[in-house]
Amino acid sequence: MTIETVSTNKAHGGVQGVYKHTSAATGTEMTFSVFVPDHAPNEKLPVLWYLSGLTCTHANVTEKGEYRAACAEHGIIFVAPDTSPRGDDVPDDEGYDFGKGAGFYVDATEEPWATHFNMRSYIESELPELVAANFPADMARQGITGHSMGGHGALTISLRNPGRFKSTSAFAPIVSPLNCPWGEKALTGYIGAHKAAWREYDACALIEDGARLPDLLVDQGTSDNFLAEQLKTNLLEQAVDDAEMKAMIRLQEGYDHSYYFISTFMAEHVAWHAERLKA
Repeated sequence: MTIETVSTNKAHGGVQGVYKHTSAATGTEMTFSVFVPDHAPNEKLPVLWYLSGLTCTHANVTEKGEYRAACAEHGIIFVAPDTSPRGDDVPDDEGYDFGKGAGFYVDATEEPWATHFNMRSYIESELPELVAANFPADMARQGITGHSMGGHGALTISLRNPGRFKSTSAFAPIVSPLNCPWGEKALTGYIGAHKAAWREYDACALIEDGARLPDLLVDQGTSDNFLAEQLKTNLLEQAVDDAEMKAMIRLQEGYDHSYYFISTFMAEHVAWHAERLKA
């Protein structure tokens, strides 16, 4: 449970920190960022997890996400992990959409990936224990969100862990890896060609198989160049409609896949989570 502080900066009255530790799940050193707003002594604060997309580290949202003012206003801790294990001994792929920076929040079973690519265990088990031990986090009040591959991670982790997260949202999520090239490449490589094993990593399939969320917020830009081939928001719309699951899926006119899009709606997402994370 030991962490090393890489950096801290005062922001919006709170502390934006970057930390690293040796992970048992990945067998590597992992880096993550945490924003802790100003709070009373001994006060425990709700936690909002943010999972990043392909090619990203913790730094992308930390530097460009524009979440700190909203988290300070609502008293929410914001945690941003990395997207994959890293290091000289970690296998990689020449493509941007597999290997380092593209862990897809799965536990790999195929070699050579199985040794290190255990991001599901890292996010679901190891990192929450670390956050609970080192920060003023109320782990009974957790929300989760993410972007693109991280949106896929947020949706599937929440759906697989009923009751853990009081709120779930996503920005331009990959909603069905079973039905897109990114998902086909990643899941085949990490967990093999038998698609029955993929269903626990597919939000639409999980909903079809009976998993439910009490509420859901999704924002998707209409000018996102990945929308038609990779993201396929319409499949999530159909899945939640068929399941009669409460969800607000908003198509935002003219927005693309970038952090210009994410930062525009980040404060709304933080406020939406805050309403559901109240004590």
